[in-house]
Amino acid sequence: MPRSLVLAIASILFATQGLVATQSSAAEPDLWPGLKEEIFGDRVIAENDGVIALFAPETAEDAALVPISVRFPPNTSRTITSMTLLVDRNPAPVAATFEFGDAFRKGDDIGERQLATRIRLDSFSRVRAIVETTDGKLHMATRFVMGAGGCSATSSKDMEAALAGIGRIDIKTLSEPARGDAFRETQVKIKHPNFTGLQMDPVSRGFVPARFIDDLEIKSADGVLFKMKGGISISENPNLRFSYGTSTKGPIEVTARDTNGEQFTSKSDSGS
Repeated sequence: MPRSLVLAIASILFATQGLVATQSSAAEPDLWPGLKEEIFGDRVIAENDGVIALFAPETAEDAALVPISVRFPPNTSRTITSMTLLVDRNPAPVAATFEFGDAFRKGDDIGERQLATRIRLDSFSRVRAIVETTDGKLHMATRFVMGAGGCSATSSKDMEAALAGIGRIDIKTLSEPARGDAFRETQVKIKHPNFTGLQMDPVSRGFVPARFIDDLEIKSADGVLFKMKGGISISENPNLRFSYGTSTKGPIEVTARDTNGEQFTSKSDSGS
């Protein structure tokens, strides 16, 4: 098949996919007004005003593992006190809430800060990051992501394999000389299936009971970086990557609890 014809077909398919997504979105009711009232009441939320930036793929390669990244620009990074991640059309729209500690907000100046993770997407939806700043105001950034089935997708492994090694926490911290001596980027990976309660066990043909990380605290030598309350919209094997500034050498400490009441802890090398 001539390359020009291949490109033409690809272009038509892409345009058709976008048209279907737009028509589907337009035909369905807008859930955001109700969600906003339920979660934030009558508080005013400024949208796309530059306080934060949200990055997500336009089309999810895997709706059970959608990477998202929230960036806090240099002029606002020290004012962020909390953040809520929302997926409008997920069964449980609040994916996670974050409460940032002084070690994250008031650490050494590194300019832009970042927090990235992976979420599940049940159907084509707007993904939102809403932050509160020290002046009590709310600010939001949004992205529309095309993908479906992420909340009911079965685990990447069978039940026994998914639960093997549950609670293992890997911590990796890197510095970057080009960003200055105080710059740190840490990645925390937690071995946990984060069952949603909507997934089917291929053996029993019954639904797997929900079990997910719902409480997470990450600390540096300077104190609490952030606390997270999680939900079913956070992907299997939660993975968080974040940057912060510190001139203090010391370990990263992670404490996680799941909805079964189990607690998992880990500490990195003290020289991080």
